[in-house]
Amino acid sequence: MLIERGLRVMNIDVVGRAYDIAANYLRRTGAIADTSATYDPLLELIVQMFHRGETNPIKLANKAISIFEAAKMAA
Repeated sequence: MLIERGLRVMNIDVVGRAYDIAANYLRRTGAIADTSATYDPLLELIVQMFHRGETNPIKLANKAISIFEAAKMAA
């Protein structure tokens, strides 16, 4: 499904799959709470990368996990 947001078009399926992959991994490792609620910082990170041109859900998820874990270690 494509949704128009201003001048940009976002493929919800790609972003959703990437979020599911990343969130499941981060929940299993204990990095984020194990709830059914959407973790907005992770979703925003994936959407930003999608808008920069990455459309592969696995690459999006892996990059988001790497950035998220690096930020956790730096804190």
